[in-house]
Amino acid sequence: MPPRARRRTPEPQLNEAARLADQLQAVGYTKRDIARIINRDPSLVSQFYTKHKGAAFVPALTHVLAAVQTAGITDTTELATLAARHITRRTTATGTRARVRTKAVLITPTGTGTGRAGAQAIASGSARLRPLIAEAAHQGLRMAFTVRMAKTGYLHASGSRTDSPGIRRDVIQRADHTEERSYGSATTGGFEAADFAHRVDQAGGDVTSAVHQWLVENGRIHPDAHITHLEIRTWRPR
Repeated sequence: MPPRARRRTPEPQLNEAARLADQLQAVGYTKRDIARIINRDPSLVSQFYTKHKGAAFVPALTHVLAAVQTAGITDTTELATLAARHITRRTTATGTRARVRTKAVLITPTGTGTGRAGAQAIASGSARLRPLIAEAAHQGLRMAFTVRMAKTGYLHASGSRTDSPGIRRDVIQRADHTEERSYGSATTGGFEAADFAHRVDQAGGDVTSAVHQWLVENGRIHPDAHITHLEIRTWRPR
């Protein structure tokens, strides 16, 4: 008796958002690039394929692809500006704007605010921290930040007063050979939030890049060091 032929599982059909994302990847853009263009987390782009999401971004992706293919526009910041004009909030069955599940960025009346970005958010430029920095700048607040990266990424030894003084207070060593170091505090005066807001704007909204650039410029880390976690803290100057 001849063996039965195995029935092949049909390939899942891609939705329009996934097809457009495929076409952008075919001309050299990564899922991370696409996420930056539509100002969303890269995990959402992956969900175009796994959970058939992305219908709200089809008009934006269509215009972006046309701009790349016909107008020769390649800069992701320019493409993001173009995409923003065509991204609208989805609506409910009754026609009202749907609520978006996001973590609220809160600054208290005393100026105290905190925002954190883990590995996934770091990959997309820690965009969730940008509103916190912008609001802190608007209110004239001071800020500090804590970064986590591999120990080899830092230029100075742990506890060096040239870097983040006091290993017990400002440096936390992790079992995975990474280290957290804090820069700025209410005691030392911290940094002007307005200065960092300007840096973030210059970096096209990429908070991770802005902080990384500051660390390199001030001789704290190697240029090729990779930030894995980031925390921003704000307060009102006395």
